[in-house]
Amino acid sequence: MNTNLVLGTVRSFCLRSRGKWQVPISGSVRQYASPPKRFYKKTSVLCTDNGYEITLDHRKLKTPKGTLFTVKSEPLAIAVATEFDSQKEHIERSRMHLSALCFTALDNPNNLSKLDMVNYLLNFIATDTVLFQYDDEQDLQDLQHNEWDPLIAWFNQRFETNLQKTMNITPPLVTDEDKIKIAKHFQSYNLETLHGFIFAVDTLKSIVLACAVIEQQIPVEKAVALARLEEEYQLKFWGRVEWAHDLSQQELQARLAAAVLFVHFNCSENFIKEKLIL
Repeated sequence: MNTNLVLGTVRSFCLRSRGKWQVPISGSVRQYASPPKRFYKKTSVLCTDNGYEITLDHRKLKTPKGTLFTVKSEPLAIAVATEFDSQKEHIERSRMHLSALCFTALDNPNNLSKLDMVNYLLNFIATDTVLFQYDDEQDLQDLQHNEWDPLIAWFNQRFETNLQKTMNITPPLVTDEDKIKIAKHFQSYNLETLHGFIFAVDTLKSIVLACAVIEQQIPVEKAVALARLEEEYQLKFWGRVEWAHDLSQQELQARLAAAVLFVHFNCSENFIKEKLIL
């Protein structure tokens, strides 16, 4: 073996410090980009002919693509301004779910049409969490029957569909007639509101639960708990890691709450300004 080559290789992994060679400590800390610092002191909401805008001090808020932030709903603008105002020394974008939803709706980075979004929601039905149940564990089966089945029945009654659960890995059959009825419902919303529906469905992995929470059949906390039903059942046997499982649950609740607010604010025809005038 070439001794000089071996020595050269070893030295390439060493650090020179104070005239001595030192081997770097294994498991060095990974460096992450720090979040941007808060550069503004005050947030405000402006009413214009095009809608409601937000200012950060004297600067008008813009989207990542440079689009001027403008929404039709004053409550939505106030909520986004509150998210920016609640930031401390740094701007934690990962916790600003309403702002992210607004930016996505305004920029539409994937150039999605209304038909694209409705088809995405329709394709999600066959993989809906609550339609896949198990018969190999009686306790889990009873839990799913008691918690999920009433919401499936509500969904079928609400949309006049006939969705059926499956007890194995075979996807449930969704008829074209049912798809047409559900599509008709979603097509009644504007493009911006559909972004909120998709955000809710992606969060819960269930179109049934998303519709139930948006139509106020169940609260946000309950919807998240039902989406995590099997996981919570297994945690009773394997134990719960508070810093991991609790954090995941709270993050899902925050995401879902933002989606619900986004949908309701975009659907609202009554703005705060109009109510104050009355």
